[in-house]
Amino acid sequence: MEEKYSNHYLMNLEEIKASTVELAHFFEPGTNLSCQEISDGNINYVYIVKDVDTGNSLVVKQADKFVRSSGRPLNLDHNKIEAMILSMEGAYAPSMVPKIYHYDETMCALYMEDISDYKNLRKELLMGKTFPKFAEDISTFLVDTLLPTTDLCLDRSTKKKRVKQFINIDLCDISEDLVFTEPYYNYKNRNIITKGNEEFVEKRLYKNESLKAEVGVLLNEFMNNAQALIHGDLHSGSIFINENGLKVIDPEFAFYGPIGYDVGNVIGNLFFSWVNVLYNKKENEKFVIWVKSAIEDIISLTKQKFEIKFDEIVSLPLYNSIFKEQYINKIIADSFGYAGTEIIRRVVGDSKVQELDDVTDLSKKIPMERALIMMGSNLIQNRFFYKSGSEIVKLFSEIIGN
Repeated sequence: MEEKYSNHYLMNLEEIKASTVELAHFFEPGTNLSCQEISDGNINYVYIVKDVDTGNSLVVKQADKFVRSSGRPLNLDHNKIEAMILSMEGAYAPSMVPKIYHYDETMCALYMEDISDYKNLRKELLMGKTFPKFAEDISTFLVDTLLPTTDLCLDRSTKKKRVKQFINIDLCDISEDLVFTEPYYNYKNRNIITKGNEEFVEKRLYKNESLKAEVGVLLNEFMNNAQALIHGDLHSGSIFINENGLKVIDPEFAFYGPIGYDVGNVIGNLFFSWVNVLYNKKENEKFVIWVKSAIEDIISLTKQKFEIKFDEIVSLPLYNSIFKEQYINKIIADSFGYAGTEIIRRVVGDSKVQELDDVTDLSKKIPMERALIMMGSNLIQNRFFYKSGSEIVKLFSEIIGN
């Protein structure tokens, strides 16, 4: 067995099953196992392994040396980072992330809880489903996993060691390109622009110098503001949900960065759900009402819970009430800005979202995308002007005329 797992290679279905016995020691030898690949991304290969007789199961996530879609080289450490992050988040926010059973450094394979009882939030929202507890739960997750990892709470030496520990060069480089650079400067010719929107993108993004300057500020913050240990890719596809709660997955992009990046990714992706329903299922008024409320509530609840958590766990007298107000207001402003960069990069970049990809009618898709670009640009350039979720909901309602 030692020789079999002495060097990294991509395991096939039978080898994945065997590894749950031989590496993870989750199943007993001789257990009748099934294995199904459920990969839904470009970074990892993901499988469910199940005991056919009892139904007991786990998920195996193995890293490869290359991005699946493009062949871009990857450092194999991202799964190790994910294992550590999930373990830490599980301590900060119990029940809101999958349990970790084992991580094998040689095979770069992560063995964790099967969360099949929870469904992919993006896909559930595409079906027009609503989740009354979502804003409450995701705001709790954000505050409970972010603020405790800052040096407002951690010993300064510990914080600096963690910053070093979670340096994530390859995946940060992907974000720095796909989120902050290519949507405004298509130097790799990888942007995918909907036919009919070329001139709009040229004017509104490529030649918009004031917008690019603000994106440059956000990029600089992303690269240099080691504020908290952030998830780094907290879109609706990284959140699994049911009527009882949620599970946050896939923190392989995690590193020490600005808190607002995580908050902004969450709210930014809700605008895709909103615009998709508005243009394609207009009769679902209940969903539009819910998504507006969710955006508003995520901002207000996150701000409120940051204030409460701050008072509970921040003790240095320098960090007084005046500091707290400025600190949290900056997080909210950052959140609006990063929501804007997330919206724009999904519209024009090569990493799309299903809410837009599923729309083939150009008479709908073109105005959908233009509204989103206008919204994203406004959030970026006016992020310090807006103070609440209701203000940005009103802004988008005005842009789309609803």
